[in-house]
Amino acid sequence: MEKLAIHGGEPVRKEKINYGRHWIEEDDINAVVETLKGDFLTCGPKISEMEQVLCDYTGAKYAVAISNGTAALHCACLAAGIGSGDEVITTPITFAASANCALYCGAMPVFADINPETYNIDPKSIREHITDKTKAVVAVDFTGQVVEMEEIRKICEEYHLILIEDAAHSLGSKYQGKQVGTLADMTTMSFHPVKTITGGEGGAILTDNEELYRKLLLLRAHGITRDINEMSVEPEGPWYYEQIMLGYNYRITDIQASLIVSQMKKLDKFVSRRKEIVAAYNEAFAEIPEIIVQKEIPEADTCRHLYIIQLELEKLNCTRREFFDALAAENVQCQIHYVPTYWFPHYQKLGFEKGCCPNAEKLYSRIMSIPLFPKMTDADVADVIHAVKKVVENYRKV
Repeated sequence: MEKLAIHGGEPVRKEKINYGRHWIEEDDINAVVETLKGDFLTCGPKISEMEQVLCDYTGAKYAVAISNGTAALHCACLAAGIGSGDEVITTPITFAASANCALYCGAMPVFADINPETYNIDPKSIREHITDKTKAVVAVDFTGQVVEMEEIRKICEEYHLILIEDAAHSLGSKYQGKQVGTLADMTTMSFHPVKTITGGEGGAILTDNEELYRKLLLLRAHGITRDINEMSVEPEGPWYYEQIMLGYNYRITDIQASLIVSQMKKLDKFVSRRKEIVAAYNEAFAEIPEIIVQKEIPEADTCRHLYIIQLELEKLNCTRREFFDALAAENVQCQIHYVPTYWFPHYQKLGFEKGCCPNAEKLYSRIMSIPLFPKMTDADVADVIHAVKKVVENYRKV
């Protein structure tokens, strides 16, 4: 049997490969430089260009560019009218912002359990957690796979709830042939460096609802308007503006927007490459009984942001941590997505306890995200597969 690097053997790879990485090319750099040399670094024309590009790609009527994905979630909750005493249902298997956005508004997040096969929020669990305080659902497209949107929309319509789709992972994915961005009342996006495209940071909110759109524009910019139709008095001159609500400084810069516009031109290429890598992984890991792969619903056409392997620990002579460290010793650096949000000390102080979402907690104890990003070469993909197989063979129960 081949000896593991962690035990003194040679690693599969000479250089470390991380679980995710951006892909910036010369045209992206040139787009940013052009903006840096121009007249506007912020509040300029690249913002509206970015918004139009997102609308053109997704089919959404309106897009609001914003500073990051967390700000997008916060503003979506505020636009939905979420406030003190309200409850917002979401999943615990997500980045903390998906729940924090409710807390920012004085509301309380409520955690519904996941489907143990798709890893997305379970519509049945959503229904079980609805109370007379429930105001909205934040449904997260975990790993890039769209949630069971048809069923969740029916539930939201039945109970008159706002549906916010956290699509930080899923730009480029489709559901029933429709692009993410038009499926919910509001859809939030993130352009963090490991996402499908990047602006360094940055985010967006997409909607087909004009009333929500107008609120979002105000919320991202201090609640200030220069629209004469929204003012309480006749403007004194072209310098005049009014703050008509309490908003935030959640504006994105033209520098970031120019990079996002450039990256959007490559989105289809990035989506295609991610699908190729996922197909290679699926084929390789289907032969390994110690590995479970995420199930995809038939309505979804997924651009995978994360590729997660689930370990059948009962068939292995190791812990998840030992498996994780062994892959690191092979220079395959994985990550864990995610610690259940309500396990964090802040949420424990709010009264949340472990055990409320057993499917989510079991999944967390067995998963890790292996490298997946468009710039990976075929040799990179082969190395990751080789490393996973090598570690499995080392720890396989006889």
